[in-house]
Amino acid sequence: MADTNTKSTGKRGQTILTVDGLGVRFWVGDEWFTAADDLHYTLHAGEVLAIVGESGSGKSQSSMSLIGLLPKNGRATGSARLGDKELIGMPDEELQKIRGKEISVIFQEPMTALNPVYTVGFQIMEVLRTHFAMGPKEAKEKALNLMRMVEIPEYERRFDHYPHQLSGGQRQRIMIAQALACSPGLLIADEPTTALDVTVQAEILKLMRELKDKLDSGIILITHDMGVVADMADHILVMRAGRVVENGPAEQIFHDPQHPYTKQLLAAVPHLGKESDAPAAFGSEGAADVREAEHQDASWIPANVSLDSKETIYHPGSQPSTADVALRFTDAAIEYPKVGRTPAFRAAHHIDLTIAPGEVVGLVGESGSGKTTIGRAALGLLPVVEGSIEVNGHDITGLGDKQLRPYRKEVGIVFQDPGSSLNPRLPVGESIGEPMMLHDGIKGAELSKRVEALLDSVELPRSMRNRYPHELSGGQRQRIGIARALSLKPKLLIADEPTSALDVSVQAKVLELFKGLQQEYGFASLFITHDLAVVEMLSDRIAVMRHGYLVEVGPSEDVVANPVHPYTQRLIAAVPVPNPEEQRQRRAARDLLISATSEDVAAK
Repeated sequence: MADTNTKSTGKRGQTILTVDGLGVRFWVGDEWFTAADDLHYTLHAGEVLAIVGESGSGKSQSSMSLIGLLPKNGRATGSARLGDKELIGMPDEELQKIRGKEISVIFQEPMTALNPVYTVGFQIMEVLRTHFAMGPKEAKEKALNLMRMVEIPEYERRFDHYPHQLSGGQRQRIMIAQALACSPGLLIADEPTTALDVTVQAEILKLMRELKDKLDSGIILITHDMGVVADMADHILVMRAGRVVENGPAEQIFHDPQHPYTKQLLAAVPHLGKESDAPAAFGSEGAADVREAEHQDASWIPANVSLDSKETIYHPGSQPSTADVALRFTDAAIEYPKVGRTPAFRAAHHIDLTIAPGEVVGLVGESGSGKTTIGRAALGLLPVVEGSIEVNGHDITGLGDKQLRPYRKEVGIVFQDPGSSLNPRLPVGESIGEPMMLHDGIKGAELSKRVEALLDSVELPRSMRNRYPHELSGGQRQRIGIARALSLKPKLLIADEPTSALDVSVQAKVLELFKGLQQEYGFASLFITHDLAVVEMLSDRIAVMRHGYLVEVGPSEDVVANPVHPYTQRLIAAVPVPNPEEQRQRRAARDLLISATSEDVAAK
């Protein structure tokens, strides 16, 4: 029987993959559409090659063609040699022996890549028993070893769990365990951290680095996140519209890019810490000087703050001086009501947070921390069961749906995924006009005029009003979502992860648009995200949530530059920056921080 123990798959520096003139085309509408054209690259053992570019640039399809995973209307041409084996044109029966054993894939969304009707342990065993002659007992032992290797907590118990019973980070670890089951020489990681929180992302990248070094595997990393590229890549290929526009060592691409598109891609990346020249919060004259003076005595910093501390730390200048409020939570507790036999679940505890008119507050934290719960409560979609909530000066605690209706028109929301929040059966112009028709009774020419004005404000052509959501790109759909949210001229806008699903260059344009509209309309905003670089760029203040509690609140530049709570420190340390040298230093500092925190916890 073949030895399946984790071991080095090849000599470091040895050539694993040679791609020469690779092209991918699709037969669409009676003609061939080129997705990738004339790709040339070489990958060595122990090396990470990052393929970067926007959605539709051909980076995923060119990599999937290596293992014959193109749709039926797709064709690959050229050459791709894995050692001495030609992959392009290889029969499916031969490719089946290579998939999983010699080449493995970590897919972007493990929830859809893993089979929902089988346990995660069984799915790892399946890979092993497909490629090696081993019995169930031996396969289970090996699968448990793999789950331990990728640091699944309580791995023996989790072995019999289904994918939906695991968190996003744990599902991604299962995908990695499955991909590494046969110690492949080549690993294709297709956007492996896009859907993950920043702290989970840092852990997954650390795991991939350690396993790459242990196995001497070559990795093709497909991503549009230049921070992840800086953290992982040795060599970079930049793709645009199916062609490679630039390639070279990571340091050269980051520090001396040659192609205008590469420069544009790097310029669009939000860089944590760049906003140190941000204006004083709330627009009050001298606020920055006051905060500087207050920081010098440091008497406001509580003593002995632990990672599990639930008391909110307020930086100097962290509360607006104005009596008027767009949103105010006072010692609020928010619950998801009981449904059937499922008991009520309290998702947020003792929330004290105020947003002034015209102010943008960024709410950050991991998935499950309670960020979206706060946004839903602000819309009146979840009850505040303790404490109180004010929206635009009105106390809405305990109000029913009919009583809330007049206040809801003063609050807009931009959803994370406009593709699923917009009605697929309505042209986008009707979606934008619908709130005005329902709340204000506007119809006909006046409604058409307002819809066109909103399209102008989000920088989309008026002709686009007759298109359906599926006919638009992700960035265009998000602009439509923003236009709809602003249609009733709200005083408060809830933005729930509005850019997390967008490419970096599209994200930059949407964020710039958001800043401009906020200044033009003057609305207050609760900006919910897990991307600290984005929230630093947009927000006057940052509020950090963990496990349903606000743990730190302060002016954006203060929270980023001088985090006090250990969790905020971890969160900021986990953000990758688009600079390889700086990222190596940040990674080392983060490891030391986690080690020190772990020692403190162990000592207690």
